Amino acid sequence: ARVLPCRPRFCQARSMTEHPQHDASGHPPHPDESLSPAEHWEQRYSEADRVWSGKANATMTSIVGELPPGRAIDLGCGEGGDVLWLAEQGWHAHGLDISTVAIERARDEAAARGLEGATFTATDLSAWQPEPDSVELVTASFFQSHVALDRIEILRRAAGAIRSGGHLVVISHAQPPPWSSHHQHEGPELVSARDDAAELALPSDAWVVEAADERSRPAVGHDGEPSELIDAVLVLRRR
Repeated sequence: ARVLPCRPRFCQARSMTEHPQHDASGHPPHPDESLSPAEHWEQRYSEADRVWSGKANATMTSIVGELPPGRAIDLGCGEGGDVLWLAEQGWHAHGLDISTVAIERARDEAAARGLEGATFTATDLSAWQPEPDSVELVTASFFQSHVALDRIEILRRAAGAIRSGGHLVVISHAQPPPWSSHHQHEGPELVSARDDAAELALPSDAWVVEAADERSRPAVGHDGEPSELIDAVLVLRRR
């Protein structure tokens, strides 16, 4: 399994394209290498009242919106935007993130909206062991990080929680945002959906690749101008 030196969330993630706080140069803050992943994300979330936009990722919603509701897990949920959206669609959705600050914000928002189907747990996913065959959906939106995360191994373990007919949906950064040149880009490592599928190496007699491609979505740049972002999309269905 590849260990990425990356971002949302312990490397757990929301992402730079989800409008985090930036420094004056327009880049996310540099991680302090003396901090553990947990310390990094606790500090990151403590720096502002809100770090991410609170909105569910549009690429994820376009995919999951076509699925019948069931039980779901969101990996590296941050402040809970995707989990809250899932609960609003009728899912019993559980968000996991390393930051207790982020999780408390997510719980507060779920309570404010009266969403009993949205629950959250603060946990280090590097040590997390899911219950086998317990959910119909696992989502991981921008599960990339500026600090060490054994991303592929966590996704592989999460796949074991998915019941027959259920889905694993992974949305990642495929290209830097247009407002950042490649040589300036200092965010999480960019990901190819096909590479993700190959590295996960889930057995083909048990899993179907329903999508492994790139998709665009509208965005707003730091200057307020309309723009476009490119996501890597991997959708796997358990046979």
